[in-house]
Amino acid sequence: MGSTMNATPQDSLKPPPQPLKDHMPDDSIKKGLPSYHDSQSSSSKALPLAQGFAGVPETNPPPYHNWQDAVPDTSTFPPAPVISYFNSNAGNALSTDAERAHAFCNNTPLWRPVKPSPAVLQSVQQHDLRPMLSTEFRGELSPISPGRWKGSTRNMNKDCVALTHLPLYFPVEDSPLVSGGAKKTIYFEVTLLRLGDGPRPADSSGFSIGFVAQPYPSWRSPGWERGSLGVFSDDGCRFVNDSWGGRDFTHEFKVGETVGLGMTFSLSDMVVSRNMGKKPIVDIFFTRNGRHEGGWNLHEQVDADAGSVEGLEGDYDIYGAVGLFGGVDFAVCFNPTGWLWKPT
Repeated sequence: MGSTMNATPQDSLKPPPQPLKDHMPDDSIKKGLPSYHDSQSSSSKALPLAQGFAGVPETNPPPYHNWQDAVPDTSTFPPAPVISYFNSNAGNALSTDAERAHAFCNNTPLWRPVKPSPAVLQSVQQHDLRPMLSTEFRGELSPISPGRWKGSTRNMNKDCVALTHLPLYFPVEDSPLVSGGAKKTIYFEVTLLRLGDGPRPADSSGFSIGFVAQPYPSWRSPGWERGSLGVFSDDGCRFVNDSWGGRDFTHEFKVGETVGLGMTFSLSDMVVSRNMGKKPIVDIFFTRNGRHEGGWNLHEQVDADAGSVEGLEGDYDIYGAVGLFGGVDFAVCFNPTGWLWKPT
């Protein structure tokens, strides 16, 4: 969770992110991922810089879900500190869940990006987005207005993640390497309305706000596995593909506060370069009640201990993600008209 609990070491330490290669995910895990509609048209044009990556499947993912067909009428609807931890001082997820997630990621490559259809692109540009609930979600979710949702999980709900039904970032449309250098920012906000009982008696409840590349294990919060990052409400730590205890970043979120997380993809005099070619500069920023409250560069302190940033460098589709644990009431806003933070 990045969550609050004094657990015993044998069942609660977040294990290091080494996948178990002999553990294949079962069908129930696969069914927990967001679904897609076969009738939605999309091309197989992948971003050139994503081609040839080790572990990237040769076939494209299922086409994007056609939101218009599924629901025709939606009108009702400072620098980060360098301290890192081996486990959270607030609370930790079960090691068995982590092992299962590592096995899932090890055996399930990231989806290659595809060109979105005009209808899909229009939905995202109009911020007509919704959270897709995983099988582990126990609670309610209802629309407030287009791009704005209110939800709650039951007390003792286990770790789960809600992902946007469409990506917020499409490499073939949004990458500065494709758009001629134009900067691209993705962002959304979550309001903490109430906290209930945690997943287990000694736990507290809460949420994390983040971004992920698909597919992602539905029982894990953003930031814990490959292709993901997140900031947690219970201790304020930030995670980037970190199954340990995260890094100090901000302080805990209070009931009534609204927090936001954004990613900005840009070019500069120092474009990150690897054997696979140039990549955009990726900066992450965090807001609280509409005010900027810190951020970090994706590639700072990338080493063996920090974990990989694959999937987050601007060459894969990126989805908004809200991790939930325990009983929590929340509101999520993808529509800029409802944000407390105002882009300049």
